Amino acid sequence: MRRGIIVSFEGIDGCGKTTIVKKFYQYLLKKNYQVIVLHEPGGTKIGDRIRKILLSKNIEMSKFCELFLYLASRSQLIEEKIKKNLERGKIIILDRYIDSTFAYQGYGRNISLKFIKDLHSFIIEKKYLPNITFLIDEKPENLIEILKRKNKDRIEEESLEFQKKVRKGYLEIAKKNRRVKIIKRKSEEETFLEVIKKWEEFLNEYKRSKKLPFESKTKK
Repeated sequence: MRRGIIVSFEGIDGCGKTTIVKKFYQYLLKKNYQVIVLHEPGGTKIGDRIRKILLSKNIEMSKFCELFLYLASRSQLIEEKIKKNLERGKIIILDRYIDSTFAYQGYGRNISLKFIKDLHSFIIEKKYLPNITFLIDEKPENLIEILKRKNKDRIEEESLEFQKKVRKGYLEIAKKNRRVKIIKRKSEEETFLEVIKKWEEFLNEYKRSKKLPFESKTKK
């Protein structure tokens, strides 16, 4: 059975992650890969309803309620979208995935990382973990003006100190996981080119080890 690959993009609010996701998607399409973009929370009918609750402003939500809603959305996304597309050999691009939960609810909300890891063990098998993750990194204080121009959701309205904790969490995650590639945020084009550089290095590594799990449709 052909198997695809999971690519996740992570970063604090305002880092430009979603813009890079769109550019990466277009890049892969031009290379004739079968590719799909999913986002979290959401990506399914149930997930999109959960997303509206999670990001709604002016509501009070306990940190554990927040955690379980994210996990519920993720569980549905895996069952409904990720499993079948991975089995069809597609490249799945995820705008946020498991690392967001560890960074935001773990490091940001101070929920036990072990508890979050244990919960994930019930809803996600190892084969549905990311093969490679791009962390778009920037200091939160450098993104204040960008967020001011947005119609901020509930998470984006969090304090600067919260965002600092989340960034610290992401950097800790990157230290412990070889799959996480830190991309220092620069201009949109420079950031994208660095992502492509790391992506090509990743592909070359798979080719050398003869473990490339997917092929493009490009005719040779």
